[in-house]
Amino acid sequence: METDLVTFELKNNIAYVGLNRPRKMNALNFDMFKAIDHVIQKIAKNRNITAVILFGAEANFSSGLDVKSLSKQPSKAVSLLFKWLPGNANLAQRVSIGWQRLPVPVIAVIQGCCFGGGMQIALGADMRIAQPTAKLSIMEAKWGLVPDMAGLASLRQVMAKDKALQLTYTADILSANEAQALGLVTEVVDDAMARAESLVKQFQQTSPDAIAAIKHSINKSWNGSIRALLSRESISQIRLLIGKNRLIAAIRQTKNPDKSYRPRQSWW
Repeated sequence: METDLVTFELKNNIAYVGLNRPRKMNALNFDMFKAIDHVIQKIAKNRNITAVILFGAEANFSSGLDVKSLSKQPSKAVSLLFKWLPGNANLAQRVSIGWQRLPVPVIAVIQGCCFGGGMQIALGADMRIAQPTAKLSIMEAKWGLVPDMAGLASLRQVMAKDKALQLTYTADILSANEAQALGLVTEVVDDAMARAESLVKQFQQTSPDAIAAIKHSINKSWNGSIRALLSRESISQIRLLIGKNRLIAAIRQTKNPDKSYRPRQSWW
């Protein structure tokens, strides 16, 4: 599904993904959910992509769920929430947790408003770089809803439980600096896009297989048992050592450390 509601551009092996409904402050309707899910699947299949930068069009990330639009289309609201098994991710959840499941770094660039469903999508990114003027809120309670787009999977990793409860109970709107102090935002800088691109260039100087293994291990083990963590670390290291890229790091350190790595291997 190609749609102008979510733009996709590939430059220097970086996927630029834009939420593109600016007249609605990039509010999320059903077609946008479908388009985001499609883009995530598209990125997952392209082994040449080394990083993703996720942003919103025209100075806003996203104002959240377009409640009015979905209330007029009850069948689509059902489709958004439907799942065969309770533990599976439905469409609404895949647009957040899907970014975590990609084997490449994902950075959300946050400008303007980042509310509700928009915040849940941003929480799915590995890092969130915000402009100083950005405003952020976990706003679902204001509309009589529970945060149900899988953003809590990330929220529990970046802030204390009592603070998460406070934010979700009150639906408070935070400044970028307040959000950073709580862990919702990784950095606050004047030019968030330039900072994201600078970070990606750094990532591209390291092994894509190592990054994929690190991301997988951290996401799976962050709240898991020590035994599971030790097992994943060992398995990942063995796969890296016997893989095709096993000598690249040593060669690049001695001969050409500034050269970018080739695409990741298929088993990540």
